[in-house]
Amino acid sequence: MGSLHRNVRDAPLWFSAACLRYKTQAFMLYQSLLVLTRDIKHVLSAYCWKGGWVIATRCIQGNGQRHVSRASASLGDVPPDLTREGSIHKAQHAGSGRGTCLDNEPLKRDFLYPTVAPGQVYDADEQCRFQYGASSRQCKYGEVCRELWCLSKSNRCVTNSIPAAEGTLCQTGSIDKGWCYQGECVAFGTWPQSVDGDWGPWSIWGECSRTCGGGVSSSVRHCDSPAPSGGGKYCLGERKRYRSCNTDACPAGSRDFREKQCADFDSMPFRGKYYNWKPYTGGGVKPCALNCLAEGYNFYTERSPAVIDGTRCQGDSLDICINGECKHVGCDNILGSDAKEDRCRVCGGDGSTCEATEGLFNDSLPRGGYMEVIQIPRGSVHIEIKEVAMSKNYIALKSEGDDYYINGAWTIDWPRKFDIAGTAFHYKRPSDEPESLEALGATTENLVVMVLLQEQNLGIRYKFNVPITRTGSGDNEVGFSWHHLPWSECSATCAGGSQKQEVVCKRLDDGSVVQNTYCDPDSKPPENQRACNTEPCPPEWFIGDWSDCSKTCDGGMRTRTVLCIRKIGPAEEETLEDSLCLTHRPIERESCNNQSCPPQWVTLDWSECTPKCGPGFKHRIVLCKSSDLTKTFPPAHCPDHNKPPVRIRCSLGRCPPPRWIPGEWGQCSAQCGLGQQMRTVQCLSYTGQPSSECAESLRPPTMQQCESKCDATPISNAEECKDVNKVAYCPLVLKFKFCSRAYFRQMCCKTCQGH
Repeated sequence: MGSLHRNVRDAPLWFSAACLRYKTQAFMLYQSLLVLTRDIKHVLSAYCWKGGWVIATRCIQGNGQRHVSRASASLGDVPPDLTREGSIHKAQHAGSGRGTCLDNEPLKRDFLYPTVAPGQVYDADEQCRFQYGASSRQCKYGEVCRELWCLSKSNRCVTNSIPAAEGTLCQTGSIDKGWCYQGECVAFGTWPQSVDGDWGPWSIWGECSRTCGGGVSSSVRHCDSPAPSGGGKYCLGERKRYRSCNTDACPAGSRDFREKQCADFDSMPFRGKYYNWKPYTGGGVKPCALNCLAEGYNFYTERSPAVIDGTRCQGDSLDICINGECKHVGCDNILGSDAKEDRCRVCGGDGSTCEATEGLFNDSLPRGGYMEVIQIPRGSVHIEIKEVAMSKNYIALKSEGDDYYINGAWTIDWPRKFDIAGTAFHYKRPSDEPESLEALGATTENLVVMVLLQEQNLGIRYKFNVPITRTGSGDNEVGFSWHHLPWSECSATCAGGSQKQEVVCKRLDDGSVVQNTYCDPDSKPPENQRACNTEPCPPEWFIGDWSDCSKTCDGGMRTRTVLCIRKIGPAEEETLEDSLCLTHRPIERESCNNQSCPPQWVTLDWSECTPKCGPGFKHRIVLCKSSDLTKTFPPAHCPDHNKPPVRIRCSLGRCPPPRWIPGEWGQCSAQCGLGQQMRTVQCLSYTGQPSSECAESLRPPTMQQCESKCDATPISNAEECKDVNKVAYCPLVLKFKFCSRAYFRQMCCKTCQGH
């Protein structure tokens, strides 16, 4: 842990004391810087150093490759889900030629860093007031160093995803009083000691990209021994290296490597159709992109942004593509080699085995037609044929046997590349320049340059280099023979490499190396090859790829395989005890995705289905909770588009049909003798609601006959039982037997007595 005062190089980004007079403007500028830093991070893939964005502003040149280094700005706007991949991406981006915008060195300036942290001048509540008004205050006290939450004018707890200012007071389970430093809550007045990153060991060389014709293999190392932390520097230098492999020429008749890559797309539909694809290397395309021409159709397309590593940039060039960029290859087929061909196309030669032939042909025919310009002998190199000025005439090319290769039989070919006599002829006919024909050579047969005249010949210049045929003393020609060169360097420093002796053609008189065409190909001896440096390699660390993070937020872990191995053969390794590897053991487990998870929807259990039968609904409660489920937020804090449903349809089976429900019988209408009693009968559903769906034929009766027992006790007082004077029908009551009814019995008591 450091003290409160630090040197200028490591000073945190505090605000100066002069800004205090303009506190509102100063703090809003600070917040704007954080937002700007966050946006720049997305553009430049800024690397995250445990809480600070390190903005890449310059490239370091090393071993032919540029690598991004960091500038000195370090802010606390930190979603800490980024790891070393961010900086690796920058290195890959720059290494593939897309980092040239970072070539310029930044201006060197001396800064005076203030020593007062802005969070000490403006506490969290004051910072909220700057952003949301005078009534705002801090409303969430958890990860204040990662996100500052404030009450808005609508009294909602909101955040703009920006952390509290450096130096803001904070508290954690293990720190009673702390302050924010680079997105972390650390003990007040201190900050973690920065640790600069250092490179881990190189991985073993990977598989060669080609089996012949010159491929590449690669080896990588990671900045993890240790990884930078606490604002420490990322490693400078080469992260990935390449070397040539399998440089022997492919067997005669082998398929062109770029052609094979295009053919691999024959079985894949393109816009719903299948085509046979051939390489397209015309103008206007990147040499290391895989552009393929649909055979029989007049269009080409980019099938891949980059060809496989080891593919030739151009058909007549030794340079190869690596990571989508063209890289120089010497004439000895070694990546980055300085070996060059001389003017005779002899690798490492002195130009003494050929002589230049050049001239101007300006003869014409009065009636036009084909006319010979110059003969090109077998073995010629660096052939250039070009009109002096634009005309209606056409350059043509044929064999000694009058077989035309270009522009024969009064038919004009499209400008393109022609594979003729063991080399590639480039026929060009631009609309604003004279016509030309060029080839590197060497040619494997004698050729004749012709011109098809349609108007006055203004002149055709020709130039090429012809192999020299020298004679020694006397009239005998100089002889040539095959010779083995000295043993090459061993292809590996340990675990078994190989050396070879190439076979070259030499002059017998002075021993100089000449083109192979001078020697008899049938008598060419095979190249010699032998094993070398067969002793085992020193132990080294094998480092596997990182696994996916176990969590997307709230802190997960990721792992990788780390083994101490020793290479004991070209394709054989053995695993050793860790103690036998002398360098620091790379880490195999680290935290990842440490940023807080956003609020999430949490569902409670479903209620029972209501009603108990037939279609109904189940209900549940859905809450907006913090990722640790300890806090509940208003629903507006969780995304509305993925809110779980709070009600779903359900059914517990078909409901029973409605049925007649009879009530209790009422009192008998007669107090003595026969009468009637009534009851209610209702058609009800299973829920007790009235229904009209009951079958009428099944309806129970609502009335029935009843009989009450009569009281025969004589009435002692005759005056109490008498007919009502006003009633004159009492005899009829008795006659029709209505005495059993209470009303008539009361009105005609005397008449009905005893009956």
